[in-house]
Amino acid sequence: MSLSFNPDTVTVPSGHHIGGRFIDLPGEEIAVLRPSDVQPMRPITDGGKAAVDMAVAAAKSALATSSWARMNPRDRAKALFRFAERIEEKAEYLGRLEAMGSSRLVAGTITGDAVRTASVVRYFAEYCDKLEGIVTATKGDTLSYTRREPYGIAGAIVPWNFPMITAAWKFAPALAAGNAVVMKTSELTPHSLLALAECAAEAGLPGGLINVVNGWGHTTGAAIVSHPEIGIVSFTGSTATGAAVMSLAAQSGIKPVVLELGGKSPQIVTRNPGDMDAVATRVANGFMVNAGQVCTLASRLIVDSAVADELTDRVIAKTKAIKAGPTWDEATTFAPVISAKQFERIDALVQETVKQGAEVMTGATRLEGPNEGNFYAPTVLANVSRDNVGFSEEYFGPVMSVTTYDEIEQAIAEAQHPTYGLSASVHTQDLKLAMKVADAVEAGMVWVNQHGRDPEFTYAAGGWKGSGFGKDMGRAGIEEFTRQKAVWINYL
Repeated sequence: MSLSFNPDTVTVPSGHHIGGRFIDLPGEEIAVLRPSDVQPMRPITDGGKAAVDMAVAAAKSALATSSWARMNPRDRAKALFRFAERIEEKAEYLGRLEAMGSSRLVAGTITGDAVRTASVVRYFAEYCDKLEGIVTATKGDTLSYTRREPYGIAGAIVPWNFPMITAAWKFAPALAAGNAVVMKTSELTPHSLLALAECAAEAGLPGGLINVVNGWGHTTGAAIVSHPEIGIVSFTGSTATGAAVMSLAAQSGIKPVVLELGGKSPQIVTRNPGDMDAVATRVANGFMVNAGQVCTLASRLIVDSAVADELTDRVIAKTKAIKAGPTWDEATTFAPVISAKQFERIDALVQETVKQGAEVMTGATRLEGPNEGNFYAPTVLANVSRDNVGFSEEYFGPVMSVTTYDEIEQAIAEAQHPTYGLSASVHTQDLKLAMKVADAVEAGMVWVNQHGRDPEFTYAAGGWKGSGFGKDMGRAGIEEFTRQKAVWINYL
């Protein structure tokens, strides 16, 4: 059965989702365009402070009337299991909605993104009765223990590149820990998150536990960060916006923030990397997946000079083998850039990189596709010096620079970035060398013989330095949404 579909036949949700139902609110209308053909989808309105206030009120009511934080943890888990089941039941609809409204390909959204979103909910549901405290050593006749408790209402602001999965990384652990959630969609890709909120309502989650509001970052997003009754904020996006979120959170009452931000992730390929074609496939996918619109994008290839020419030639050949097209066509292998504005930003940065001395090995131009979408050709650059803007700035597009080295110490030094430290990878058959690189590279995540996360949930995702702090996924991902309370009992 083909996964391809006609986007004009897909029902698109409307409004904000607050208190378990869709609500239309007044506000500036924001156009939403399909990236593949720049045709309009259902518009949204900027909810601003009014929508956030309404969502917070709904969240408070839901926590009070359902006793969500205080109920038997297994009952909370059962409710989340029903939520996960409903997501799976609607995986085809959710996957189509995600594909038509974002740069995600339908070849991966139905069987991948939607199903994985359900799996994230199920994973954290299993944590409901596993948030344990500890008893600490004391003198006799006293008891000292710590316990983890929810913040109450968690705020979440999610990006446009992986709308469903990134949102689930936030709302699933927050709900499992006993919080309610107020979440802002990206104004570029709002609809699949609204549909997820409706899945929660259909699964019987108390209305108001998960609220999804639409709007601009500087209005609706700022209202979430600054709201006095939102106890914690989790944000995924650019480093510059993350800094603004952290500043606003501090100015509006001091609240913790979890930030997963930008990156300039290196791939190190050693002299003995294994099957060269397989390595070239991994390297190429590392910077072309989702048209390069990935925070962990492998934008810097650092390769041993002994294999550099062969590997680079193979990677460039793979950039020529792509099929650009609409995201709703199963045969498409290369996605459009999310918007004309993002296309212009990528191209301007590439052209400035070349102006400052870089050499274009392939790409650096518009890729003509079968429709009106903004497709940027996979681009490989050489001679990108460390003082070049192409080294310092994140492209967030399908662009990779190539640097060679002779000794592994040179590769490790080249891999370090003064601003970013999100992820890195090394491709090698030498386990000792792999461990040396993993130990030395300044990054929150390091992969060996792959680049990017597997669909696993147990290990935490997050960066160092300007790539943020705090973690998504794993045990750390749910503990971010709890605060510790220490209790001292003198029982004499």
